[in-house]
Amino acid sequence: MAVVRVEHARKSFGKTEALVDASLELREGELLGLLGPNGAGKTTLVRALAGRVSLDGGAMELYGRPLSGTGRRDGLGIVPQEIALYPLLTARENLEAFGSFNGLRGSALREKVDWALDWTGLAERSREPIRRFSGGMKRRLNIACGVLHDPRVILLDEPTVGVDPQSRERIYEMLDRLRAGGASLLLTTHQLEEAEARCERITILDHGRGIESGTLAELVARTVGPARVVTLRLDRAPARPIEGLAATDEPATFRGQVGNVDADLAALLARVGAAGCVVRDLEVRHPSLQSVFLHLTGRELRE
Repeated sequence: MAVVRVEHARKSFGKTEALVDASLELREGELLGLLGPNGAGKTTLVRALAGRVSLDGGAMELYGRPLSGTGRRDGLGIVPQEIALYPLLTARENLEAFGSFNGLRGSALREKVDWALDWTGLAERSREPIRRFSGGMKRRLNIACGVLHDPRVILLDEPTVGVDPQSRERIYEMLDRLRAGGASLLLTTHQLEEAEARCERITILDHGRGIESGTLAELVARTVGPARVVTLRLDRAPARPIEGLAATDEPATFRGQVGNVDADLAALLARVGAAGCVVRDLEVRHPSLQSVFLHLTGRELRE
């Protein structure tokens, strides 16, 4: 079941086309990764779903109900990329404020605030002004403020940006607990390895268009193919090119592809030996999300 559906979304800011023909589908209970280079339209699409900008065209649905303009979004939680907290207030006071903004009152508000402080690991720091908090602590609190009202669909725009690996791992543990409780999550990120490891499906935007969507296996099959990438570091550069290997930017390091690891890798190593070279290191990798992403969006630097 699709809990969020976007079809052919269009949005321009003056002469800049942020969304040209963007579509996506978030299914019940899943973690969907929304990827794209800088300026691809990810944040604009999230803001349209959140009701912060109005589309120029296309359609959006939440649980089958049309979402129009900047109207109410009952059942939706939003975690922005920016830290949207009050720096002079404590963690508890921030949670109380955002909980009240979302309609929580009395004992229900107190219970949810206590839950959020435990969930984020901030209970012992709950009465400190958050200006003293680390970046990871602020990120966790930022997420809690966006989900305090138990939304069933949650939009997360770069929730792990600028945090250390330990904080990133804690944030994903928090998100796992939300999903275990039945929430569906749409996550934008530039961390491709995280998206590959964590997301069931991926949607890739570029230049405001949805260019591919599916599981990693589906994306690989439709783009770079299933061949493994082999990287070899040799004792020296060969006198002549070795069939199936191309030089990299690193000294005496070469890269190629193999379809059948057993047969093709053995043949490749035999050619290396015949060239009089010794293998110092070897790595075989399955096609990654990064290879798919670069195949679809190119290697051009986006500023």
